[in-house]
Amino acid sequence: MPTNLLLLLLFGVRVLAICPPMCTCSRGHRAVDCSARGLAILPDSLQHNIHFLNLSHNRLQDLDGFLNHFDHLRTLDISYNHLQNLPVGLPRALWDIRASGNYIRQLEKNDTAYHWNLQNLDLSHNLLERVVLINNTLSNLQSLNLSHNKFWTVPTNMPHNVEMVDLSHNFLLQILPGSLDRLPRLSRFYLHANRFTSLSDGVFGRLDGLQLLTLGDNPWACEDEENISHLLTWMQQTPAKILGCPCYTRPTCGEAHLATRRTWHSAAFTEPPLGADARHPVHRAPMHAVTSGYLSKSAQLNMGHSAANTSGPGEQVLIMGGEFLTPTPHSLSTQSSTTIRTRSTKKVLPGRARSTSHQIRSFETTILSLLCTVILHNNLSN
Repeated sequence: MPTNLLLLLLFGVRVLAICPPMCTCSRGHRAVDCSARGLAILPDSLQHNIHFLNLSHNRLQDLDGFLNHFDHLRTLDISYNHLQNLPVGLPRALWDIRASGNYIRQLEKNDTAYHWNLQNLDLSHNLLERVVLINNTLSNLQSLNLSHNKFWTVPTNMPHNVEMVDLSHNFLLQILPGSLDRLPRLSRFYLHANRFTSLSDGVFGRLDGLQLLTLGDNPWACEDEENISHLLTWMQQTPAKILGCPCYTRPTCGEAHLATRRTWHSAAFTEPPLGADARHPVHRAPMHAVTSGYLSKSAQLNMGHSAANTSGPGEQVLIMGGEFLTPTPHSLSTQSSTTIRTRSTKKVLPGRARSTSHQIRSFETTILSLLCTVILHNNLSN
């Protein structure tokens, strides 16, 4: 056999061996897609110089120490597997880690201590209750997605250069004082669908770069004027756009720098995280309507998330499905007793005023009933 032919055959066999048989490869065999293959172990014959590796939607349970030799890896997608922790020994050259949809319960300090190049970290749809981050780590992180987990408080020591933080759909009750003071570049902050009733005074005061904040679908204690008033005052002064304004009768507020008020037709709470890949969209739970009006806690529990919110005359209402509707005169006449903010004073009505109004209506009903009884008695007597 001629030498040239032998070399050609050997080279051809080598080319065929670059891409694992259960995966597909592109970009000169440096982008490897092994998603949705039912894999329980890492495929063999992966080249060490790959840049992109997609292992999502498989049955992987343990990847500790299996990925540390991929020194050129930039994007790793291990979402929707059976992982209980972020794999130990991930390459330090990574820019993008997608680990949503697993069973990760906590993030230890050593899990991210050496990822200076990381820009995007997605840990949504896990079982996280706490994350331990060290100061000055993840110095290049821009996007941190921790939505759909089990956090009770906002994590401290978040990377100081982060631009987007998504903590929606958790169990957040409070933000510890000072937790947000060293985040000058944070521009998008998603806090909707949690359990906030109030927030500490000045908690957002140091977020100079804030552009978008979502606060809807939280059980705000709007009847507690002493604890909620400072948040309402801050919302009137901030240049940021706020979706789901606590105790307001419209879905959008803030933006103090605007001379005129806009009507926003935003159909969802969030925008895609930085670096989101349209080819592999994140599977989220259905979004609910922005909380544009106030209801008591018991009423919210009874109504669930399917109740549409009311608005003032001439405004629009964001209802389920993300559409805006203009209220009819009949609907406007029925909302006076549930609206807790007025356009002139913009103050929370005290509970005593609502109680007095209810007593007056009950008294009028009683008087009318007595009059009808007297008239009927006189007719029967005649």
